[in-house]
Amino acid sequence: MSTTAVIDTATPQDTVLVRHWKNTWIFGTLSVISLLVLALNAPASHVVLGLSTKNDVIQLPALNLSTPTTGWVVTAVLIAVTLWCAKLTFSGKKTPLYLSAIFWFSFIFGVLIWAIGSARMTEISLITILTGAVALSVPMIFGSMGGLLCERSGIINIAIEGQLLFGAFSAVLVGSMTGNPWIGLVAAMVGGMLVSFLLATFSIKYLVDQTIVGVVVNVLVSGLTGFLYSRVLQQDAAHLNSAPRLPSFEIPVLSQIPVIGPVLFNQSVIVYLMYIVVGTIWFSLNKTRWGLRTRAVGEHPQAADTLGVNVNRLRFSNVMIAGAVAGMGGAFFTLVAVSSFNADMTAGQGYIALAALIFGRWKPLGALSASLLFGFSLQMQFILSGLGTDIPTELLAMLPYVVTILAVAGLVGRSRGPAAAGKAYTKG
Repeated sequence: MSTTAVIDTATPQDTVLVRHWKNTWIFGTLSVISLLVLALNAPASHVVLGLSTKNDVIQLPALNLSTPTTGWVVTAVLIAVTLWCAKLTFSGKKTPLYLSAIFWFSFIFGVLIWAIGSARMTEISLITILTGAVALSVPMIFGSMGGLLCERSGIINIAIEGQLLFGAFSAVLVGSMTGNPWIGLVAAMVGGMLVSFLLATFSIKYLVDQTIVGVVVNVLVSGLTGFLYSRVLQQDAAHLNSAPRLPSFEIPVLSQIPVIGPVLFNQSVIVYLMYIVVGTIWFSLNKTRWGLRTRAVGEHPQAADTLGVNVNRLRFSNVMIAGAVAGMGGAFFTLVAVSSFNADMTAGQGYIALAALIFGRWKPLGALSASLLFGFSLQMQFILSGLGTDIPTELLAMLPYVVTILAVAGLVGRSRGPAAAGKAYTKG
């Protein structure tokens, strides 16, 4: 009797190395553009960037930058980052966030210097650019925070544009009638909540498709405010369409910090409210029981329901809070930027706020950063127009929307939203 031994000679399956070349291709393409435009086609000029205001305790000397030299330095940095990114990708590693930040900061700075150097006036205060960018990003920040509260709860909020627009209308109407901008600010929050009530009622109670509801609400608010503007506000503009503005003030000590002090701490009161709102939303979503439940109903409402969370009630209340937040952003248009209302004056910034939310990966600080980027692009449109650039005004007007399209198209990578966003929940 013999025994036969069977030896298993199977070898473990080879590990497949997955390489994602998307960032490398994007970086490489922009590096070539930088070489051809910012370096080889740079105007022979010098750009002077002021770093201090007259009231600063510490006076910093202005930066005097050669446009061609800056173009070559920026291009060299971009090429170096691209090569390093290619090396990491070939090794199967992801591109670290700091490397992407260096690339985009360098590219934006290079474009800024090239654009200013190409204008008839090449001297400008950097503080003016940044202060305007922060201010112009305020409606988009409030809008993206409102969208974040909705979508982290499982409700897609396409109606941000309507919330901003009706908030602006409510603010100027009530602010003009009472002569008090603070009451106008409260009215803007109420106006945003009214729009949210429509969104929540139809999408949560009547289970209507959330995207369709959002689009219809935007069209409704646009038509309604346009009609009331022409039929009511214009008939008595002195009493109904001339609200006092919210005050601006500087914060002692902090406003004296070079560069960032005047930018962040010498603003309108609504900018300071924005700081509070963003901080509160970040803390509440990540550190409180309410935030845990909100994230649960946005990712897995069935599991949240089994643990005793009233899913639809929490969603409804969060959508209402989101309306109040977005309404505050609408107040910026009529209580800060100007003191009167015009038809469709939000000009699509609600949709840009939605793009900022996606660009920021549905996180408060990410949405804040994306909104600041879009605000910077909007500010550059006005700055370059004022400096007398040869770039056609139509192309400058397209700038913030081009940046938005690139962001939504996934320029920084693929984003995944809350799993239950857009899905109506029925108990049982």
